[in-house]
Amino acid sequence: MRLGTFGEHAASKHLSGKGMRLLTKNYRTPRGEIDLVFRDRDCLVFVEVKTRSEGARTRPADAVDVRKQQRISCAAETYLRRINAPRPVWRFDVVEVLIEGERVSRIEHLKNVFAMHPRSGGHHRSGPSGARP
Repeated sequence: MRLGTFGEHAASKHLSGKGMRLLTKNYRTPRGEIDLVFRDRDCLVFVEVKTRSEGARTRPADAVDVRKQQRISCAAETYLRRINAPRPVWRFDVVEVLIEGERVSRIEHLKNVFAMHPRSGGHHRSGPSGARP
């Protein structure tokens, strides 16, 4: 199993264990991709999973730069149009999965890490911004 798939599986299991409900995996559009889409009570959660080996020099979430945020935002905008929900509430989370050997050593769930990227054309209807550790 490739590292990214392994991390997505671990993140999905972790979020499900917190009571969130998985809606879809690897939602792809011509403009971007979302690793996981969950429902957390009344909120749609678009999740980017970043998996790294323990001891990496930077945090996995640091790889979610402005360009990556734009691609995720574009895919989220397409997803929101497809489901056609009236006035949905959503947020963008990042799950960091750290691997040591062949096991998960740590999972960090960072909530509401970024807003809908302005170039995607969407309007962010999220709750208060979550703080990154």
